[in-house]
Amino acid sequence: MRNRYPDFWPIIRNTLSISLYSLATFPCAVILALMINEVRSDKYKRYVQMVSYAPHFVSTVIVCSMLIIFTQYSNGIFNNVRARLGMERMDIITVPGYFADLYVWSGVWQNVGWNAIIYLAALSGVSSELIEAARIDGANRLQIIGHVTLPCILPTVITMLILNTGNVLSVGFEKVFLMQNSLNLEASRVLSTYVYEIGIEGGQISYSSAIGLFNNVVNILIIVLVNALAKKTTSVGLW
Repeated sequence: MRNRYPDFWPIIRNTLSISLYSLATFPCAVILALMINEVRSDKYKRYVQMVSYAPHFVSTVIVCSMLIIFTQYSNGIFNNVRARLGMERMDIITVPGYFADLYVWSGVWQNVGWNAIIYLAALSGVSSELIEAARIDGANRLQIIGHVTLPCILPTVITMLILNTGNVLSVGFEKVFLMQNSLNLEASRVLSTYVYEIGIEGGQISYSSAIGLFNNVVNILIIVLVNALAKKTTSVGLW
C-alpha cells in the first residue's frame, strides 16, 4: 500500500494528530459547565449561557470565512497584533504548522458551550444535601467541586469521553475542505478529504469504500478498548 498509495499514511498521521488534539480539548466543556454552575446570579448565568451557546448555530462556512479574514496578511486581526508586538506578518492560514491549531480552537469556540449543556444537566442532579454537608465540614468551593461535584457527574463525563474517542478517524470534511488550500495540504489532507479526492474526483469507488470500512472498524475497536479501560478503572462504561 505504501508504494501504490504513498499519501495514505501521511494522511492517517494528519487525521490522528487533529483528532487527538481535538480530544485533548474535551475537558473544556466540563470546565465551562462547572464554572457556569458556580455562578450565583441567575441573570448573569443566563447571559453566559447565551453567549457560549450562540457560536454553535453559526454556519461552518461563516466560521471558516471568519478565520480567513482574521488571519489575512495585510489587515487580519492576528497579523495586526503581531505587527504591534514587533513581529513579522505572515499568512497564517497557509502555514501547515498552524492548521491544526486553527481547526481545533475555532471548533472549541464554536461548540464548547453547546457541549457543556449535557454536563449542566448532570450538575443539576447533584444532591444539594451533599454540597451543604461539605460546606458544614469546612470545604471551600474547589474542594466541593473536586470531592462532591465531579464524582457525581463522573459517569456522564466518562460516557461522553468514550463516545468522543469513537470519532478518532472521523475528522469532519466540510470544515477541513473550506480551510484547505494548496499551501497547507501537507497538514490539511485527512481521510475525509482523501476519500473525496480518490472517490469523487478520481473515480476509485472501491478504494474509497475500503477506506470508509477501515475508518469504521478502527473507530469501533477504539470504542471497545476505551470502554474496557473505563470499566476497569472507574466501573463506568457504555455496556
